[in-house]
Amino acid sequence: MGASDSKLVFKKGIFRLSEEQHIPMDDPFWNSFWELPERPEDVFTLFSTTDIRRTRDKSPANFKTLISKVISRLLWLRQNPSFPDTETLPEKDALNCIRILTRLLPFIYEADHLEQWEDEFFWKLREQCAQRHSDGRTEVLFDNAKPEDETPINPSEEECKELKPLGHELLDVLVDFLFFAEFTLPRPHTGNGKVTYSIWQSGVGCNNAVGSSKEFESNRSEVLRLLLTLTSKAMYMPASSLPVTGVEAITYLASSTNKQLVLSTLKFNPVSWSIPYDHVVFKDPRQTLVTYSLQLLLVLIIYPIPEVAELSASKNYYRHFLGRLHRPQDFQFLVSGMTRILQQPMNANSSYLPGSQKSLKWAPEMIMLFWEALQSNKRFRSFIIDTNRSHDFVVVLLFHAMEYKLDPSRNGVVRMCAFVLQTLSAEPSFGVGLNKKFEGQESLPQSMRIPNFFGTYADFLIISIHSLIMTSKGALSTLYPALLAIINNVAAYLENLNAASSGKLLQLFGLMSSPGFLLANESNHNLLESLLESMNAIVEHQYTKNPNFAYAVLRSRKKIEALRMFSLETGQHQADRIGRLGKSDSLELDLDTSTQKSSMESVRSPASVCARTYTLQNVPENDDAFAIGDDEESDDGHEIHPLTTPSSPPRRTSQTPSFSSSIDEAVPSQVRGMSEKARGKMPAGATTFSRQHSTTSIDSHSAGASSPSIGFVPTAEWLKNWLPLLPLHTLLTLVSELTPQLDSSYTPTAVSSILDSAQPSNLEASPIYVHLFEWSPLSLGWYESLLWSLIFTAEMDVSTQGTVGVWNGTVTRLFRVQEVGKEGPSLMQPRGMVDAVGSNLVNRVTNLKLRGPTQDK
Repeated sequence: MGASDSKLVFKKGIFRLSEEQHIPMDDPFWNSFWELPERPEDVFTLFSTTDIRRTRDKSPANFKTLISKVISRLLWLRQNPSFPDTETLPEKDALNCIRILTRLLPFIYEADHLEQWEDEFFWKLREQCAQRHSDGRTEVLFDNAKPEDETPINPSEEECKELKPLGHELLDVLVDFLFFAEFTLPRPHTGNGKVTYSIWQSGVGCNNAVGSSKEFESNRSEVLRLLLTLTSKAMYMPASSLPVTGVEAITYLASSTNKQLVLSTLKFNPVSWSIPYDHVVFKDPRQTLVTYSLQLLLVLIIYPIPEVAELSASKNYYRHFLGRLHRPQDFQFLVSGMTRILQQPMNANSSYLPGSQKSLKWAPEMIMLFWEALQSNKRFRSFIIDTNRSHDFVVVLLFHAMEYKLDPSRNGVVRMCAFVLQTLSAEPSFGVGLNKKFEGQESLPQSMRIPNFFGTYADFLIISIHSLIMTSKGALSTLYPALLAIINNVAAYLENLNAASSGKLLQLFGLMSSPGFLLANESNHNLLESLLESMNAIVEHQYTKNPNFAYAVLRSRKKIEALRMFSLETGQHQADRIGRLGKSDSLELDLDTSTQKSSMESVRSPASVCARTYTLQNVPENDDAFAIGDDEESDDGHEIHPLTTPSSPPRRTSQTPSFSSSIDEAVPSQVRGMSEKARGKMPAGATTFSRQHSTTSIDSHSAGASSPSIGFVPTAEWLKNWLPLLPLHTLLTLVSELTPQLDSSYTPTAVSSILDSAQPSNLEASPIYVHLFEWSPLSLGWYESLLWSLIFTAEMDVSTQGTVGVWNGTVTRLFRVQEVGKEGPSLMQPRGMVDAVGSNLVNRVTNLKLRGPTQDK
């Protein structure tokens, strides 16, 4: 709509919607909504949020008529054999109908008073009746509706049939438009059919890509955006009820067997040859298509079909067929695409020219797709572990966790990274593979490099987890059980741990065994127990192959022996003395005592209860047996850095909103009690994390979050319930039998020679236990809220080519949006005095011409 007078006409039509009541359905006025707009921006700019809400609330009849008219037009165009035709039926008509629906649907979802109408209009079965009049003509009516000027017809002259809901028909038409000749696909060489379900890109299940163009890709993006909008009803539902109630649009798409997976995301290469900073000047419209494809695929894959009577036999076919993939070439394609996308932010940060490479915004979504593939496809898990590609994912997952550890808006992404690592660590072969020597240290971003590091992937993993705990300032308090579960799962398979990683494990033990930590909360001792189990597994299963770890244990023997003699009186005395001293250099680990426990704790076995609230305060560095650090002078050169209390969140300058869910703590928990022997007895192909239905094996009413411990006062009876059960026997046995064989100047080499010569008596290897996941409706709600918050964020920035801010200005219920301060001046967005410099740079890059050598003819 290039001319200003055309825009004015369209804007006047929008005003008429709210000013005039009950505009007739046959009024030519309605045609303007699919004839006038020329671009998506016209619809989203001229049809403002104020205009939409005013029409919706003051003229609901016109609002509903507009919805009905554009849907009817869209369905009619799909059935017309002449569409698209430049002269009579241009593709613009369909695109504008799609844009109008995309613009209006979120405002239907946010309005409680329209919920009943939406359900009846979109999702109830329709009845189509053909009435035969006295003059011989036949009139087709829906739902037995009759014109007001007609007298009732004899029922014997009516022929009625039941039709699918209008929403289902709309979804079918939109899926067809994704594969529609001359609209999203080229004209077929043979056949007269308009719809051909052809996969757009080569990859899984397809070796040849169909032809494409910028126009086709743009049209695909608009159709995908409307499909996302239809499924975004989830944003306007509470997280606690979403997995139980479900979303009708997603249920229909996910449970239909004739829908096609869209995997063009994995063919996208953002780092192809280009000049530096080209993404600042030129936008890539294909990236929008790839983003929508990935987001819609995830919406469908992670969706649990609600357990209602009519859907009891249904299943999520997207998730089902993802789990059925088995060809190595398909797995190679998936892994290559995923690692290329996930490593791109690392490469962008490592560039010599800051910001010169495009940084993708949807790496978290790709992590989510990787996690889904791990959980649903056992063959895929085996493939990435057997080929050692799992090492690449360990590095990229740790990178994203380290990158976002202090960003409250990305807290969910950090959690997901930890849970993905825990899923990997549940496989024994993964733990064995970690003993491979770490490679590529020099290619890592500076923030991830470990000085003078020559260890294994196991060493790298332990040191990185230690860094996450020690440098996150308490922001990752709810993740400590998961991080320790990762170490616990792999501990029995680790060999030749170096001095640095061994020291980090003992440093964590020192922190978690301190009186201030143990007495701060009634369940803090569970973290210590989890760490002790990991240390025991290393000693019991890999005794002779870990001299550095045994050496570190011996150097910390005073803390281990003191823990055995721990009592309430001595612990309180230590805590009181620390309070009086008020040392400025005391260590403090605040794990957020007000944090609620995971909702899954109410349904897991007693042996699997893990603390979700814990605090370590005012621990002295060197004073007595409970001092933090080595008992003797450390010679490994690794200093223990203080941990600070997260008093207030750091001020953020990003324009990205901060998201929080009402069930932030309802995340997958660690479940103990399943040994390797028990896992081996499971049926072949059985999965331990079934999400085919939303409440599998879990009572939805038992998933409520427990209350936090407030004003906890430790008692002798409480201490008696857990202190004798701490698994200290293995470490005490190691200390008692090795210490007499060493002189005062013992070294790791001396320890190694003793380990090779004799196995300590009274030391038996305990069964290997695996910490698994347990899903509940609330944890699935958290997972859904994470995905939809990522989708919401990606669509917010309307300055990016292809995005229009579909959900901007609407009131969501799945998560809370909190605006933060704007970004300061940067090279990409100069402000004030640097405007001229920035503009000059952009102009130079824009006018840059690359010329190759000319050849004389």
